[in-house]
Amino acid sequence: MLRIWRAFGLQPWRTETFKISPDPLLIDKIRDVAGLYLAPPANAAVFSADEKPQIQALQRTAPVLPMMPGGPGRRSFGYVRHGTIDLFAALNIATGKVIGKLSAQHRAVDFRDFPDQIDRQTDPGLAVRVICDNLSTRKAPAAHRWLLAHPRFVLHFTPAYSSRINQAERWLAELQRRCLQRGVFCSLDELTTALEEWIKLWNQDAQPFTWTKTPDQIIDRICRYCARISEPAH
Repeated sequence: MLRIWRAFGLQPWRTETFKISPDPLLIDKIRDVAGLYLAPPANAAVFSADEKPQIQALQRTAPVLPMMPGGPGRRSFGYVRHGTIDLFAALNIATGKVIGKLSAQHRAVDFRDFPDQIDRQTDPGLAVRVICDNLSTRKAPAAHRWLLAHPRFVLHFTPAYSSRINQAERWLAELQRRCLQRGVFCSLDELTTALEEWIKLWNQDAQPFTWTKTPDQIIDRICRYCARISEPAH
């Protein structure tokens, strides 16, 4: 059986999940966000923004064992928690540089303070477009008042359940893989320092992610999924 699987490149133990977005503005949002990636407007800075909530400062109960020839790295199952912190991140799609803000809480007022940081670090002569998801903090009264007071900022929302269209998610995956996954943090201060240092290191050699999918290609793929799951079961 294993020989057959190898011969045909089959890996039956692997599965992936998917979810079709029920967003009534799905098509419009795909065209809007993908259009910003492929043809950003002149005289504007485009940011892809997201957050990673409740990052845990985990201290393993035994030292992490390094990877050895023929074997993976190993870490103990047990750990001690030393608190959590939230990270807001805005990825400049043109430069790849990231503006980050750490927060002890995840409230609308904390999100409102984040655009302030983007505002201070962006050329005042540029318009600012921010791609983000649909969390309620984006549409809270505090955020709405801030946007009215800063007309150069415009939010562009991704479709519901469509995190892959947000480039900041790609950066957060790099953060998880290269900084957090193997990290051991004996205090919240250690975790905070590690996050700040990693963002600083990233920005020293930042490279933008390359977006290649056109809106039509994304929409066509969704249509193919819909057609497959709509077929009668055999």
